[in-house]
Amino acid sequence: MILNEDKALKVAEFLLQIKAIKLNPKKPFTWASGIKSPIYCDNRITLSYPQVRTFIRQAYAESIIEHYGKPDVIAGVATGGIAQGALVAQELGIPFIYVRSEVKSHGMGNQIEGYYEAGQKVVVIEDLLSTGGSSLKAVEALRDAKLDVKGLVAIFTYGFDVAHENFANAECPYVTLTDYDIMLDKALSSNLISEDDLSSLKEWKKAPKDWRK
Repeated sequence: MILNEDKALKVAEFLLQIKAIKLNPKKPFTWASGIKSPIYCDNRITLSYPQVRTFIRQAYAESIIEHYGKPDVIAGVATGGIAQGALVAQELGIPFIYVRSEVKSHGMGNQIEGYYEAGQKVVVIEDLLSTGGSSLKAVEALRDAKLDVKGLVAIFTYGFDVAHENFANAECPYVTLTDYDIMLDKALSSNLISEDDLSSLKEWKKAPKDWRK
């Protein structure tokens, strides 16, 4: 689910404009998993552009209120969701915590950093969704700490079926500010890709592991 189409198109426009999203079907990128991909997304770049950063912060906040109501606390997923989450918490005037990928091996041995209380309503902030695996580990940690997870909001999703399935199985609703299909529409209308590129990019989404084999 996205915030709304007009704002989703604007977010996509910004991501393409500042090259937070790069598209290159002819010379694909290689992900850490080894998958060949015609797209590379790094939403940390949005933090370097005040206009973009502000728009995204406000879109996050609007999405949270619309879909989940005002929570007691915002939780960022390390590492990409930490800065975004802190900005959103500031926008909403509520506390912020963040969730590590695993329990800290020293000190207090925390996985969740910051002050919180059992029973508080929390919305999780992520910058990017692929399979949803790391995000749902954070959700699980928050639930184990007796927090009431209302849902998750991310800037962008590739829209993989496996992500939908994983979130459904975890009974965790999620919303994104924009998504892969909307981004492709914007890239095509802005002449950043050709019709042939569009076809290749759509094929990749259907079967990333088999694309270009």
